Amino acid sequence: MTIYLDHNATTPVRPEAAEAVAAALTATGNPSSVHGAGRRARMLVEDAREQVAALVGGRAEDVIFTSGGTEANNLALANAPRGGADGPVFASAVEHVSVLDGTDNVIQVPVDGDGVVDLAELNTCLKDALNRVEGGRALVSVMLANNETGVIQPVDRIAELAAEYDAVFHCDAVQAAGKLAIDFPALGAQMMTLSAHKIGGPPGVGALIVAPGHQATAAIRGGGQERSRRGGTENVPGIAGFGRAAEAAKADLDRLQGLAALRDRMEAEITAAAPDAKIFAKDRDRLATTSCLAMPGVSSETQVMAFDLDGIAVSAGAACSSGKVAPSHVLAAMGVDEDDLKSAIRVSLGWTTTADDIDTFTAAWKGLHARIGGGSLAA
Repeated sequence: MTIYLDHNATTPVRPEAAEAVAAALTATGNPSSVHGAGRRARMLVEDAREQVAALVGGRAEDVIFTSGGTEANNLALANAPRGGADGPVFASAVEHVSVLDGTDNVIQVPVDGDGVVDLAELNTCLKDALNRVEGGRALVSVMLANNETGVIQPVDRIAELAAEYDAVFHCDAVQAAGKLAIDFPALGAQMMTLSAHKIGGPPGVGALIVAPGHQATAAIRGGGQERSRRGGTENVPGIAGFGRAAEAAKADLDRLQGLAALRDRMEAEITAAAPDAKIFAKDRDRLATTSCLAMPGVSSETQVMAFDLDGIAVSAGAACSSGKVAPSHVLAAMGVDEDDLKSAIRVSLGWTTTADDIDTFTAAWKGLHARIGGGSLAA
């Protein structure tokens, strides 16, 4: 049986969510229809809207269901403010590619060696934009927690800076939801992104949460669904599963935060056995469930394959490259040297992770390092 330690890519579907999907699949009805079957489908969607909103302390009427986090991020960028000229979009250099490639006018804000956004540089960018774009407004897009390192960004300060310069703040909370307690109104963001399959829901469904008073127009048009903010018949089974997963994830929050003890034990044992190992952003606030580490002298691809042969699933960075193992743009933005960049993997824990899973992985890591680690990948 595979030991699954790639929860940041996708986490196993929770039983409650699977049951909700299965039940919705047996029902017939378009949620836009006014007959009984349509009203029952509408009830499933609206119940899920309440559940997803509750996960982040938001209002149900501010939840826009999408096909996933990527679409939600793209929808947020499509709603970047426009003034006398196209307002710039400022995004941290460690954002998900659906933000960095989501529009043509993204300006990347540098991060420090741990991947935390440079607030002084962001302040300079916003000040310059205010002076340069007469009547225009900027959009700031910074994730709550990084998908590769788990680093938690100072979103309270980012929200304050955005407000100071009358910029719109979008926060990608795809990795943080269900792992951190989130209070959307207190966050200070006008838009926030979520994804079902990161919290134990089905793939193919996500949400953009929009603050009261902030207007969001549809990027997908043709129909009045989602209060005319996202056209197309709703994915009722997926949305129902998303809602139940959100409910379960909220109830399970304390247990997932408790996984930090397992993560920290793993890192301590690895660095004790192999002092040349690197744990990225080890001393920063991180998600309890994420560790990004390098085994010097052993490529990321070799590690992923070796652990897979041992029945352990880990990854080499984000799962957004169609199965390719490529150097991480996140670690590159952090200034990680080439050897460490090529030998980094991500271990991500989740709701199914046990102490035995971590012990087995730790032993496998130490065994692989003892056999072939410790060298250099430099050409």
